[in-house]
Amino acid sequence: MTDTQNHLGDEPDAATSTPQQSDLDYKINLLFGGSVVRKDLVKAVKGNAIVPSYVLEYLLGQYAASDDEATIQAGIDAVRKILADHYVHRNESELVKSTIREKGRHRIIDKVTVTLNDKQDVYEASFTNLGLNGVIVESATVNANPKLLVGGVWCICDIEYFHSDDARVVPWILGSLKPIQMSSFDYKGYLEARQGFTSDEWIDLLIQSIGFNPEMFGRRAKLLQLVRLIPFVERNYNLVELGPKGTGKSHIYSEFSPHGMLISGGEVTVPKLFVNNANGRIGLVGYWDVVAFDEFAGKKKRTDKALVDIMKNYMANKSFSRGVETLGAEASMVFVGNTSHNVPYMLKHSDLFDELPEAYHDSAYLDRLHFYIPGWEVDTIRSEMFSAGYGFVVDYIAEVLRSMRNTDYSDRYQQHFTLGSDISTRDRDGIHKTFSGLMKLVYPEGNATPAEIEELLRFAIEGRKRVKDQILRIDTTMAAVNFGYSDKTGTWHGVTTLEEDEYPDYYQARSPQADDAASTAEADTADTEPTTAIQPSDERAPQLFEGHREFQENQRGVSYEALLMPYLRGASDITIVDPYIRLPHQGRNLVDLLALLAASKDPADEITVTLVTKEVRGEYEQQHLLMLKDIQDSAATAGIQFTVTWDETIHDRSIRTDHGWKLLLGRGLDIFQKGSGSPYDLGSRRQEFRQVFAFGITYINEGEEAS
Repeated sequence: MTDTQNHLGDEPDAATSTPQQSDLDYKINLLFGGSVVRKDLVKAVKGNAIVPSYVLEYLLGQYAASDDEATIQAGIDAVRKILADHYVHRNESELVKSTIREKGRHRIIDKVTVTLNDKQDVYEASFTNLGLNGVIVESATVNANPKLLVGGVWCICDIEYFHSDDARVVPWILGSLKPIQMSSFDYKGYLEARQGFTSDEWIDLLIQSIGFNPEMFGRRAKLLQLVRLIPFVERNYNLVELGPKGTGKSHIYSEFSPHGMLISGGEVTVPKLFVNNANGRIGLVGYWDVVAFDEFAGKKKRTDKALVDIMKNYMANKSFSRGVETLGAEASMVFVGNTSHNVPYMLKHSDLFDELPEAYHDSAYLDRLHFYIPGWEVDTIRSEMFSAGYGFVVDYIAEVLRSMRNTDYSDRYQQHFTLGSDISTRDRDGIHKTFSGLMKLVYPEGNATPAEIEELLRFAIEGRKRVKDQILRIDTTMAAVNFGYSDKTGTWHGVTTLEEDEYPDYYQARSPQADDAASTAEADTADTEPTTAIQPSDERAPQLFEGHREFQENQRGVSYEALLMPYLRGASDITIVDPYIRLPHQGRNLVDLLALLAASKDPADEITVTLVTKEVRGEYEQQHLLMLKDIQDSAATAGIQFTVTWDETIHDRSIRTDHGWKLLLGRGLDIFQKGSGSPYDLGSRRQEFRQVFAFGITYINEGEEAS
């Protein structure tokens, strides 16, 4: 039984629902029993307590780290009672003070901040919610928990009351103080248990640990979420994320770890962040693993030039000056803010850093950033995106990540791949730190296949390329860089950003001074078919593209009109082979294509469309048949003779026309991600506003005689 269990009671209170356990959840509990918790329990116990999730999960980890429902229920009841009896609500602070006075001693959960009273040479504690100040703290307590001095720490404290006739004596006494974070863990056991998961399962476990349902995210979207964790696992990592509101940009830095500090961008000063020259006290960067700036964007925001200058030096050299003395620190810096324009607007009129305050819209500062998370790719957080599965107790995974800051995996790709020779030292540093961070998160034992390594390397290169390409728009004196890598055979693999593929005309636009450098980089890749969003093709175009195209996850600007219709117009007989036209959204995709075919032909003509697919057996067989019958009846009114042929042997997806075109579809017609579901979402009306899954398509001209 832990110290918390000894003192904080466990009487029952209420109930919560039981989600069905998945195979992954079973494996998680089997290999990490006692270190994981069901993530929906945080909401079940939080109530109106304004407290970070890691505080609640600390308590849940003491009582409810199990997959046994009776144990979970008892744990929930215990944690609810603890919060009811010991968490201090601000509007009940006087009642808690009275309880302490009447009982003489009472345990509380509150955020504690300590300052040095140099006139009396004592440390004094302030309690955020309780509203107490000037409570004496022993030097040993401060030395053991130095973060009390910078930003404060959530703690479980015993407070005593002893009144004195001396008005100068504070009657409140700190009996004991225990920070809410794990004191030790088994790192070797963590690495051994990791071996029991595939890479996909492990990534899903990390996503569930953050609190999200991995089924709602594609592979690329999951990696974007994991990049948010790199500052916790990598020293001196400089990260920026700009994007729309409501995408959870600051959540991880305020809720996920007791080692991170989230501050408002306008609330920081040089003494608070770096060093106070008056007393020599080190600021936030000396005590926290991650310092994140919330609401950092805003062109009109006032900025302290001295702060910008010292921040530039710290981000580049991991050090800052205090008078004649130079000090070092390991805190990673994260900058998050909202954008007010979409990506093509920013690319056309300015750059992707356009929202930053003027003092930070500077190439010297921006060049210190290791990765730019494209916040516009991250979905707005919706209720169905939260996980009811099992994930690591936050303080457990926070300690694991912190311990891995001592390791370096930045060279793990070098036995398989070589970065481009014109990638600068600073670009290379950004790529290395991101790659190392992702390796530590996904493959903490340091072993991965060449394909797994390549995936993370490409992602790391893209994030740094996004930074550098925007700097080229701001500072024309910087040389363009051809970002990519070579494999062991010497084959070159160029890397592009997703927005570069979506909006090539706007992305490549540069100032006249940079045009020459840009044309050189473009010439290097002129022989490669770009993976751009396809623009609708003119029927009179002399020649349609033949070959293969790849589209990245989260890419926008893709539609059947642009992707398929240039190759289907004029055909009178079309065969669609797709084994998965089963679910309602797959049926709607088919209807969207049939509607485009109907709109493109002469109303007096008829088209024959044959769908070759697999039958649905069992419970949903009748619904499947009714859906296809409804599609057939609707298509007939528009002059399309739609028929279905069953074939249980098919796997590959394709479309073939009677005028010679064959289209090989990697995902069939099911290329679009599920949107918000709102009828007012533009994506529900126009496909080009929707994000896609990663997929490929191959165009083959077989000639009319082959058909």
